[in-house]
Amino acid sequence: MESKGFIAEFKEFISRGNVVDMAVGIIIGGAFTAIITSLVNDIIMPLIATFTGAITFTQLFVQINNTVIPYGNFIQNVVNFLLTAFAVFIMVKAINRFRRKKEEEPAPEPEPSEEVLLLREIRDSLKK
Repeated sequence: MESKGFIAEFKEFISRGNVVDMAVGIIIGGAFTAIITSLVNDIIMPLIATFTGAITFTQLFVQINNTVIPYGNFIQNVVNFLLTAFAVFIMVKAINRFRRKKEEEPAPEPEPSEEVLLLREIRDSLKK
């Protein structure tokens, strides 16, 4: 039994569909994260800041003795996560709805064969 070379094995591994799909998912996920981060930081957080009186959550902190605890960063990241999760939920829901519609479409019935047509004629004539 001849073993494959390292390069051949790597080429086979990397060209599998699931590895390529995963890579595409990671790249799209990174771009999607940038969009959501911009949505949160540039649109939503300034709107929230107008109601809370704070400029942004990232500027909120507590100082205990000489230690600064920037809890606003945590709030910012929680909001980022929730919006990302919500956007992914909406996307998955839309994709599932599209798939469901596609699955629900009935396949067209095939044309009956000559034998079936003949049997139907016989059946109909016997009914008379």
